[in-house]
Amino acid sequence: MQKLLLLICTALLAQLQINPAWAASYNYVSAAELKTWLEAAKPVLLVDIQEKPDFAAHHIKGSLETNAYPVKSEAERRTIDPALQLYREKNHAAVVVVCPRGKGGAKRAYDYLLEKGVPPTTLYILIDGMAKWPYKEWVEAN
Repeated sequence: MQKLLLLICTALLAQLQINPAWAASYNYVSAAELKTWLEAAKPVLLVDIQEKPDFAAHHIKGSLETNAYPVKSEAERRTIDPALQLYREKNHAAVVVVCPRGKGGAKRAYDYLLEKGVPPTTLYILIDGMAKWPYKEWVEAN
């Protein structure tokens, strides 16, 4: 029985690898690339989902504070809505989700923005989030 179960699981994993459409994919931007965009004044909407104390302690200059983290409840998702309004009002070349570490919360925020009409061609997650943002000259605190 265990061998049969192992065989079935192996077949399912192989199927997932054959059909990547089953797996969600996300666009990522490195800290270095985002810094280049900011220095070039590329129109970027930084959607920061950090909790209030973390945002107050450190965030990238020009970030929109949403305090949506961990982006699990409907109320948390709704705090991202001002970013949608800004996106629609201005011609942003990119929307970058900034999370504490660029993991689950960022993916949930990305999914929400995608669901609300932000095209995947302009939507990104900052790799490793604020935890690994190395450019202190681009950080501010409240």
